[in-house]
Amino acid sequence: MENNHFRKLERMYHEAPINAFYNPQLIVERGKSDLRIAVRPAFFHAAHAIHGSIYFKALDDAAFFAVNSLVEDAFVLTANFTLYFLHPVSQGILHARGEVMYESKNSFIAEAVLHDDQGQQIARGGGSFLRSKIPLTEEIGYR
Repeated sequence: MENNHFRKLERMYHEAPINAFYNPQLIVERGKSDLRIAVRPAFFHAAHAIHGSIYFKALDDAAFFAVNSLVEDAFVLTANFTLYFLHPVSQGILHARGEVMYESKNSFIAEAVLHDDQGQQIARGGGSFLRSKIPLTEEIGYR
């Protein structure tokens, strides 16, 4: 059942309309996830490096899916998230690794670290996540 849940989460993520723009690749494991996004000039701010929203998306998505891997009946929600920018990036592949650090029945804390394709840590973040009342169903892409 667990692997089936992970694959359904991956499909739900990849089919989300927003991801047509970012074209990320997600792999979900129990309490962890890996996310990769190829850097494109469309992600750049005026100084020709990726905009902070890309860092946030990669880190939040990685942490979020690490958490949702532990919740098989409901969509989780990001309640808050803190992000630390460490280095600018203008090329390559971003790799975010999310991991659950704390879990209770309805709340979770997860962290994520973002590296460039040279293995340099470029950002990190973490936040709290809550179980929502939105069921994981085919209607939201969970299939």
